[in-house]
Amino acid sequence: MRTFFYSGYDRGGLARRGLLEAADAKEAREKLAGRGILAECVTSAAAGRKSAFGARQRAFDVAVRVVFYRELGVLLGAGLPLVAALEVLIESPELGVSAEVLAGVRDAVREGASFESALGAAGGGVKPFERAIIEAGEKSGSLAGVLERLAAFVEEQQLLREKIVSALIYPCIIFTFALIVAIVMLGFVIPSAASVLQENSRVQLPALTGVMMAAGRWLLWLTPLVLAGGVAGGVYARHRAKTDAAWRVTLDRWVFRLPVLGRGYGLIVNLRCARTLAILLKGGVGLVDALPLAGRATGSQWVSAQLDAEAESVRHGSSLADAVRRVPVLALSLPAWIQAGEASGALEKLLDTAGNAYQHQWDRFVSRTLSWLEPALIALIGAFVLLVVLSVLLPILSLNRLLG
Repeated sequence: MRTFFYSGYDRGGLARRGLLEAADAKEAREKLAGRGILAECVTSAAAGRKSAFGARQRAFDVAVRVVFYRELGVLLGAGLPLVAALEVLIESPELGVSAEVLAGVRDAVREGASFESALGAAGGGVKPFERAIIEAGEKSGSLAGVLERLAAFVEEQQLLREKIVSALIYPCIIFTFALIVAIVMLGFVIPSAASVLQENSRVQLPALTGVMMAAGRWLLWLTPLVLAGGVAGGVYARHRAKTDAAWRVTLDRWVFRLPVLGRGYGLIVNLRCARTLAILLKGGVGLVDALPLAGRATGSQWVSAQLDAEAESVRHGSSLADAVRRVPVLALSLPAWIQAGEASGALEKLLDTAGNAYQHQWDRFVSRTLSWLEPALIALIGAFVLLVVLSVLLPILSLNRLLG
């Protein structure tokens, strides 16, 4: 039996939609006809509902996933089988239209697929590191505890993302307004005013005004080219990232070299690696299997490829600390935590402690970055406005001196 999403009209002409289990679409339509519902659309829940433009709707967003992971972890911890727990959540009003995604996941699990692969096939925005942690929980037999930890971690990241977006709203509005003013003033107002002054009074334009006028001409030409190039570059990069694994690794490696973003990315990669290794080892997963899963959980293609290679070195006798030390992004402090854990026999506990330490470092990094980013943007915008005002006022002051 498979689950189908349907929409149609009953005998009274009222719109009806919902989920229905049947062997195929034909049987689903027959069941709906027996209920007095004229089916307008019957699609497999595993395929996802389509939007008006033919694209799959992404109803399984971050907030819904947090609720889903937490509630599923509680149900599994209470002893319910996975399929039965999913059926309970499908009826939950908190998940709304995401019930269709869960119905597809439930069908795949009933047919023998793993929960991780079924959730990944359903789409809906599930991140690779979330899938890796879920796979780790399945392999370790501790899916309930893993899901509760994953819910807390995803919720922390979402709150942090909202904090960053909220902090950047004001500077972005100011920057956009300043850009519009720059285009209008440098491209139209200053050249027009300068032309009038030169024609009527033969006033020599100050050097600053000439520079700003030249900048305005360049801005008028470059703005549409930069926008078009940015869109084209984004489309090309997204397409190549989907088709070229080596290019994804190269691009990911380049991100670590960026001045500010690289440090933040490195912190989050260390955080995810430490947390995932702790979860895996607590669940009884061996080091050889745990390293590739932890690499996937970092969300970094480059680190994942390196940890895949280091898993073989661990298989041939290398210690975990030495293997992690050979990964440049993780080599700064994580190997010291691992080495202390291996020496004391409390590796899982120290990995948890390392994860908490990286979490504190990440929070401090974000707070400090935002604390200087907003004033820096405002200062730059203020300096630009000052230059625009001076470029307008200086020719007027020259004219006043000439008339006086």
